[in-house]
Amino acid sequence: MVSKKIAVLPGDGIGPEVCRQAVKVLEAVAERFHHHFDLSSHPVGACAIDATGNPLPDETLAACRNADAVLLGAIGDPKYDHNPSAKVRPEQGLLRLRKELGLFANIRPVVAYDVLLAHSPLKRERIEGTDMLIFRELTGGIYFGEKGRTADGEVAYDHCTYSRPEIARIAHLAFQAAAGRRQHLTLVDKANVLETSRLWREVVREMATQYPEVTVDYLFVDNAAMQVILNPTQFDVILTENMFGDIISDEASVIAGSMGLLPSASIGAQVALFEPIHGSYPQAKGKGIANPIAAILSAAMLLAHLELHEEAALVREAVDEALNNGILTQELNHSAPYTTEEVGNYIAFWVADSREKQWNKYNVEIGLSTII
Repeated sequence: MVSKKIAVLPGDGIGPEVCRQAVKVLEAVAERFHHHFDLSSHPVGACAIDATGNPLPDETLAACRNADAVLLGAIGDPKYDHNPSAKVRPEQGLLRLRKELGLFANIRPVVAYDVLLAHSPLKRERIEGTDMLIFRELTGGIYFGEKGRTADGEVAYDHCTYSRPEIARIAHLAFQAAAGRRQHLTLVDKANVLETSRLWREVVREMATQYPEVTVDYLFVDNAAMQVILNPTQFDVILTENMFGDIISDEASVIAGSMGLLPSASIGAQVALFEPIHGSYPQAKGKGIANPIAAILSAAMLLAHLELHEEAALVREAVDEALNNGILTQELNHSAPYTTEEVGNYIAFWVADSREKQWNKYNVEIGLSTII
């Protein structure tokens, strides 16, 4: 029996709803494989500010440090989004969490599912067969650089800084991933303008000699943003700095047809964090329309990180079953949508006993599942 401690940070908006379904799937995994997952819930983001005045309470940070992995829902609230003068913001909790846990590498898979190609705004012939992995540096760059304003408030600045070790540690992960995939790495930078990008390019060129089986090419970020839309199948592994990665990975979400399908992992020296790439989507809160699949696939990445590879593969298989059978929320199934909970029930039931032949969609809708 495997025993693991998992800190669950549901967060804001739809975060608790999608996180609940991911937890349900993890519980189904534990049931089927006779594991023990110690799942504990902790506040972060706007809900934590409301409760404690701190977007990352000390108790939450301590629980994350003591866990084997962290599962995050989403953070953010309109009352902070529309108040640029707010001194305490939900995003500060996430940025501090990344820094405190040393989560330097954000990994985002982008896959075009055949059954959902029609949901993408892009043409089928452009996106069919897309399968890329985006490595985004997560604890450096402009997001963590010195920032401020002049005394009169008329000039603002945000400094972008990178060191050679910061670049090398994530570049190694990206090269290793590319070596195990299609052996193609693309560095996205702005080396024609930015000194930090020139350092990125220097480091990657030097490291490429250690991975002779990997073909490396280089794209300026503006061209890369265009190529992700025009010809996404050309990419295998993309490596880039913090802000560029934030933008490129969100842009790439349209290939899948929904941000609600894309998971992510944030890796550090010790504990790792897993979360869907979508935001808190407060407009959908409590309506049962949030797509939980990205959160569930994030749980699959969590399992793989814990070296529970058979379990992770089963969760991905269950998601494929849901996609192929149209068990989807309204953004992807307009004619006969399922609720957030129904999608979670279906996937969790499949994980708990995919060999069972007597269950059907109706059983899942009404909650007739061994783990409901």
